Formats: sequence, structure tokens, C-alpha cells
Amino acid sequence: MKKTILISVALSTLMLHATEKSDLENRVKVLEKALNAQKQDKLKQALNKSNSFNQKSFIPDISLILSGSAVARDIDNDQYEGYGIDGFVESTDEIPFNKNRGFNLNYAEFGMHSVVGPYFDADAIFHLSPNEFEIEEAYITSKKLPANLQLKAGSFKSGFGRINAIHQHAQHFSNQPLVYEAMLGVEGIKDAGVSLNWVAPTDTYIMAGAEALQGTNELSFGRSGSNNLYVGYLKTGFDLGDSNSILAGGSVAFGKTENGDSKLYGGELTLKHTINSYSSLAWQSEYLYRNREDIKQSGYYTQLIYDKDSNWEFGVRYDALNKNSVNQPNDLKKYSAIAQYKPFEFTKLRLQLNHDKSKSFEGIRKDENQLLLEFLVETGAHGAHAF
Repeated sequence: MKKTILISVALSTLMLHATEKSDLENRVKVLEKALNAQKQDKLKQALNKSNSFNQKSFIPDISLILSGSAVARDIDNDQYEGYGIDGFVESTDEIPFNKNRGFNLNYAEFGMHSVVGPYFDADAIFHLSPNEFEIEEAYITSKKLPANLQLKAGSFKSGFGRINAIHQHAQHFSNQPLVYEAMLGVEGIKDAGVSLNWVAPTDTYIMAGAEALQGTNELSFGRSGSNNLYVGYLKTGFDLGDSNSILAGGSVAFGKTENGDSKLYGGELTLKHTINSYSSLAWQSEYLYRNREDIKQSGYYTQLIYDKDSNWEFGVRYDALNKNSVNQPNDLKKYSAIAQYKPFEFTKLRLQLNHDKSKSFEGIRKDENQLLLEFLVETGAHGAHAF
């Protein structure tokens, strides 16, 4: 009996070992098969990278921004289209935003951003309006220059001043400040050229930049014989405690007109007090001084913006042109107020009231009152808005 039991135990042990050996061999085969598959995948990837283009890795980020408005003003459309600013603008020939009393489709802004290998990014922004298709910006930006340097080349908005590089939809008000409109036009300095920026390796933000541009802005520059505009700026920002931030800077632009030299200087200051995660109070001011063909002119704006929460924003702005050409008025002013509602992060309804004492219509200076309601919708992937 004992012998039978021992034989049974021995047979059971042998069968168990055989089963375990079979399982182990199967596992080894499965692992070898998986390793061979990984090797084949790596080989295919290496061959694809060396011999073909992988389109999926280079699909650009795409955004679309829509702007429309309803406008009520006490100036007829025919008179408004050719308004002037005495001493600065004889007669406007382009009004891209809020042109008509009534309804306006201001633009559809189509943007593309893509990584171009390890060294450059590419950006392009197109404006589609009812009457034209325009390349707003198109440029490449370097990614791996030494010493915290960054190079930009193409057609782009200059870094001059506080808001020149900020697109209309990202600004707090529907109109450019009066001093920008008078000296640089509603689109500011936007030109073909190159830009080089340097960020100091310090805890305090310090950025210096230099640009060489074609100089096609007709209000302040505009000599067409060759590239003629050179821009430089120095900007800094820092915190005062946990709730207060300061952003300050100075800018210069040297160019030529058809008849002589033109120099433009700018100073900017922004103070922001953070109340909580969604509420803040920001005071922003900027002063521009121009010496164009030995005619000295200047102006400024100052504005106060209150972000009540993530949905509501309120603001007021005062504009003034306080130095003008000889025998031209130096009391050109404008008052603006906004109330903006954001039901979602990328949707804005902006109500703005303007009282403008700076314009001339058919050669006669006249006050203008304007009430506008603008809608803005932002879709797709786009860069963060300015501070």
C-alpha cells in the first residue's frame, strides 16, 4: 500500500514539473515574439524617419476668431468714412473695425501655428473681411539660440510700446487708443523684417529687443526707397508682494519719410492688483512722443480695468493728444467706457460707449458719440493673451 502511494506521489510530481516546464516554455515564446515585434517596429520607425515624411507629427494648431458689432453713432456713414484728426490724419482711407453705423462683420481671423523641427516654430495669421483677404502676420521664431536669445523673421507686429503687438480681439477696448490711431494708424507698426530679443537670466524679468523693418507705416514713416525703420525696446516686470505686479518699459523707433527723418518714443507703465483668483484691478498708461520732419507731437492714454470675476469686466479710458503741429489744436480728447461679459472662456460680449472730441468730418471738427455692442468668439488653439 505504501509503495502504491509513493509511486502515485512520484507520478504526480513528474506531471506537475512537466506542466510547469510547458508553461515556462510558452511564456518564453510569447516574450520572444513580443521582443521581435518591438524590434520590427523600431526598425520601421527608423526607416520612416530617414526616408519619408510623417504628416501626423506636423499638423499645425489652428484657430478661428470671429468679430462682429452693432454700432449706433450720431455721424452718418458717408461722413465717418473719411474722418480726420487735425494735425495728424488728413483723411482716413481704411477703417477695418466698426466702420458702419448699423451692423458690421469686422473680420474672421484664421491662425496657424506649427513646430518646424527642433529649431523653429512657424506662425501665420490671416484676416478675412467682407472685401479682402489679408496676411496679418507670417513669421518663423527660433527655439534654441544660445544666451536666451530669440530670433523672429517674416512679417509681424512690432514689439514697440505696450499694445502694438496685441491683436484687436485681445485688447480691452474695441478701438485703438487715440495716440496710436493718430501716429501709427489703427493697425500700428506691422511690417516685414527681423527681430532679436534677449531675456536676462535674472529673477526679475528684463527683456531687450531690436528690430529692423521695412518701414511702410505711412503716418510716421513710409519712405519706399528701401528698408528704413529700426526699433528698440527695453521692458521689465516684477512683483511687489503677493498681490501687486508692475510692468514698465521704454521704446524707440527711428525711420524716414519721403521728406526727412522721423523719430518715435514711447513709455509704458502697468500696475496690477490681484484681489483673488478671478478678480483684479489694473491701471495701464502709455505716452508717445514723435518728431516727424522736425514737427513735434505727443499724446497719451490711461485706463483702469476691473475684472470682477471670470465672467465680468469693466473699464474706463481717457485719451488725449496734448502736443500738436503749429496752428493745430492740442486739446484732442476721447472718453471711453466698457462693460464686457464672458459667458464662456472664449466668448465675449463687449458693450462700449465713446465720447470723441478729436475728429473732423468734412473738414469741420465735431464731437462724436458712439455706442457699440461687439461679439467675439475664439475657437481652436491659440496663444495666451498678454498680461
